Amino acid sequence: MTVRTAHRGRLLLSLTTALAGPVVAVSPAAATPAGTPASSGPLAAAFDTAAARYDVPRDLLVALGYAESRLDMHGGAASAAGGYGLMHLASNPRLRTLDEAATLTRLSQVALRTEPAGNVLGAAAVLRSYADQAGLTAATRDDVNGWYAPVARYGGASDPSVARLYADTVYDLLRAGFTPAGGEAVVGRPVEPRRGGLKRAAVLGGFGALSTDYGPAAWAPASTSNYTVASRPGSHPVTRVVIHMTQGSYAGSISWFQNPAAKVSAHYTFRSSDGAVTQSVREKDIAHHAGNWTYNTQSIGIEHEGYVDNPAWFTDAMYRASAALTRALTTRYDIPRDRAHIIGHVEVPGATHTDPGPNWNWTYYLQLVNGITGIGPGTVNTESANLNVRSGPGSSYPVVGSVADGATVAIYCQAVGSTVTGPYGTTAIWNRIGTNRYVSDAYVLTGHDGYIPNVPRC
Repeated sequence: MTVRTAHRGRLLLSLTTALAGPVVAVSPAAATPAGTPASSGPLAAAFDTAAARYDVPRDLLVALGYAESRLDMHGGAASAAGGYGLMHLASNPRLRTLDEAATLTRLSQVALRTEPAGNVLGAAAVLRSYADQAGLTAATRDDVNGWYAPVARYGGASDPSVARLYADTVYDLLRAGFTPAGGEAVVGRPVEPRRGGLKRAAVLGGFGALSTDYGPAAWAPASTSNYTVASRPGSHPVTRVVIHMTQGSYAGSISWFQNPAAKVSAHYTFRSSDGAVTQSVREKDIAHHAGNWTYNTQSIGIEHEGYVDNPAWFTDAMYRASAALTRALTTRYDIPRDRAHIIGHVEVPGATHTDPGPNWNWTYYLQLVNGITGIGPGTVNTESANLNVRSGPGSSYPVVGSVADGATVAIYCQAVGSTVTGPYGTTAIWNRIGTNRYVSDAYVLTGHDGYIPNVPRC
């Protein structure tokens, strides 16, 4: 992707970059990969410039973008809630951060929607305006814990519990730290956000209202404008489960279902990071999710946080939690556990959506739904060097990290890839040890020659 270099101190509107760097193939399966250098590219400069111009804590700004999009521009396409860019500047009947950014920065909406530097600058301007309205002074702006209310407001939720969920997600990222794909790490630090009035808001998935349909789910009801009251399965048979991607964040999607103007909803939504789930429509009622009335009446819609074009969202935690729900639903409504009855939104007749997209692993998901849920233990043996971790099952995939000789790994599923020879023989089996993280089975002691029983195939 071509990048036109920006210069600090100006309104930089010619960035067309993404965090993912060029793919570099490294053949040996066992080697110590070069460390990922700290990013000093245009996107890092954009955050530096925006944070300095509007006096917003830089890492808070990065964490907000990471929570919204994993810092991905998505080609300038809008999210399901009408949000644009890596900072999700929104233009919908309830939330107008894109319009506010245009007024505050005097940049065109095209630049704010499509150019990373403009998008980051616009978000910083909006956050600063919210901070000013909340009474933050030059001194208090230096304390990241004082920005909780502006962050919550940026998310646009009307429900206090969802507003708290949104802001807590950003602060949880700051607390834990994170490393964007191809980007510089944001180091974790102690945070004690001042929640103000939201301190009294129920914590979704904590002490808030829980689903009466599915025990693990929190309950955050959609607007009555966005679903149809029914008495299923008496009024309509439930014959399918439809899998969706939110094209937006977890908290943002739950909030969107509560917006009467959305005209859409789903029964359940799953979070990428840990598989947490929130229910927005009762199973007896008809969620407006499939774009086909017959399919709406006869199905349960399940949303998954993320975007179809970014596999970083497709975590094992989310797959496994979602599959547990689908397994429960297929039992409750006597739905066959196959691809004719567990389908993607793209497979609904007349669908204009492509989710869950090519990155969704149907083989893995259906095995989990059918009860093949084991996680295999393994011990790395390279006899000296660290073991390269690849983004896919093969030596041609880029190196995305390493594990030390003697390290213990959890194996979530196994795939066929390129053939490798190591301490445990020659094999084409690769073990997935995390989201888009694979190591050759030739270097892992699992106690089994080849596939591990009850561990799914990727």
